[in-house]
Amino acid sequence: MTYQSKSLAIAGALLAALSAGAVAAQENEKCFGVSLAGQNDCAAGEGTSCAGTSKVDYQGNAWTLVPAGTCLTMELPAAADGTARAGSLAPLTRDLPSA
Repeated sequence: MTYQSKSLAIAGALLAALSAGAVAAQENEKCFGVSLAGQNDCAAGEGTSCAGTSKVDYQGNAWTLVPAGTCLTMELPAAADGTARAGSLAPLTRDLPSA
């Protein structure tokens, strides 16, 4: 291999690695109502500021990043009253902390 072809191979490998990283970073989505108390990624609704501020498990207005396409199919435990829980791509009004 010549110096030029080695340089092109290295540049190609770096470009491929950077492209793969950019694609992987875009393959997450915000999923509301799936994080445990204090483990949300951000925006946990009124009375909270950002990451780690959710007050209750599965708080409906708190989100966490999950792999794209998995939010709506995550298995979550039922609520205390037996109601089924599911993740959502939009904020939920269930499991909000008491005022």
